Amino acid sequence: MAKVAFIGLGVMGYPMAGYLQKAGHDVTVYNRTTAKAEKWVGEYGGAHADTPAKAAEGCDFVMACVGNDDDLRSVTSGPGGAFEAMKAGSIFVDHTTASAKVAKELYAIAKANGVEFVDAPISGGQAGAENGALTVMCGGDQAPYDSAKPLIDAYSKSCRLIGESGSGQLCKMVNQICIAGLVQGLAEAMEFANKSGLDGRAVVDVISKGAAQSWQMENRYEWVLDGDFQDNKGFAVDWMRKDLGICLEHANEVGAQLPVTALVDQFYADVQAMGGRRWDTSSLVMRLKK
Repeated sequence: MAKVAFIGLGVMGYPMAGYLQKAGHDVTVYNRTTAKAEKWVGEYGGAHADTPAKAAEGCDFVMACVGNDDDLRSVTSGPGGAFEAMKAGSIFVDHTTASAKVAKELYAIAKANGVEFVDAPISGGQAGAENGALTVMCGGDQAPYDSAKPLIDAYSKSCRLIGESGSGQLCKMVNQICIAGLVQGLAEAMEFANKSGLDGRAVVDVISKGAAQSWQMENRYEWVLDGDFQDNKGFAVDWMRKDLGICLEHANEVGAQLPVTALVDQFYADVQAMGGRRWDTSSLVMRLKK
């Protein structure tokens, strides 16, 4: 069993850190809101620290799941960041959905400090985190990935090293690009069925057995039909816009054309303007209800 720090106890990190503790690892958590860290310790055991550096002291692994590039820099290379205290040969595993640029930047800083860095963004949403069934896409060197994988397995159903540093983040961008088009297609299809007088559930029961099948269809069609997009459920529109912004910025840098992704990103901006910042991404259908 390993000594582990987990930084960031949001809707994803909170249960992920819990799975590590339940697997028998010695886990110390850090969260900007101390009350959340205290609640986690009360539920799972372990310990909490008041800075990322203190959480990382003496740890074999430091896991993180925070908001964005700036948050990630803050908890790693910023004042009181984990890199200040990580011991030589220890491994930082970043589960944040961030840019490939920051992954490569922090990989280089980690190497200069004698530690390892693996970018390991996740897919599966809140339900995947709570059920220990996440998909993890990794970038970095083989040896630290091999060392970290048994820990990652505690909260994932699939984990793979895609390539060099930054490759995990690039793979996550591919994932989000695919989802954007699928969710818009599902929204249009369900609204079309509704306005044509069809039973949407009956329609999905049939077409989900054929070529139209997708995870989004099987897991979100009822939310689309029922308008069930309540706060703190699923994957928030704000998060998706952050992720699509990363995709579009990188696409511009490498000359990739993402016309559908750019369009769906603006559709999500419309949903935000409707007050749906914390609605699930399947709320795209609300734009169509006129």
